[in-house]
Amino acid sequence: MNILDKLKKRYGINSVFQLIIIFIVFGITGTSALFVKKYVFDLIGITDDTPLYFVVPLYIITIIPSYQVLLLAWGFLFGQFNFFWNFQKKSFSRFTRKNKKQ
Repeated sequence: MNILDKLKKRYGINSVFQLIIIFIVFGITGTSALFVKKYVFDLIGITDDTPLYFVVPLYIITIIPSYQVLLLAWGFLFGQFNFFWNFQKKSFSRFTRKNKKQ
């Protein structure tokens, strides 16, 4: 079993074409999120002289939500909304607290 077959099985998809589309969406989303960050930082007036203790939290606050929204938007445009919606739900479920039964 090659790596593409393993990825198809892991993500529950049927074709290599769909896998390639998913990789493209991830790539475009990352690039788009950086454009959003640049726009927000320029709007606020963040420069290279801005202290790091101010830049890092703002970077996190800017990138994480914009990436999530852009991932769904690009996924929709490329016809893979259901995959990315389920991907988002699975990602966020890792942050929720689970009850431990004993």
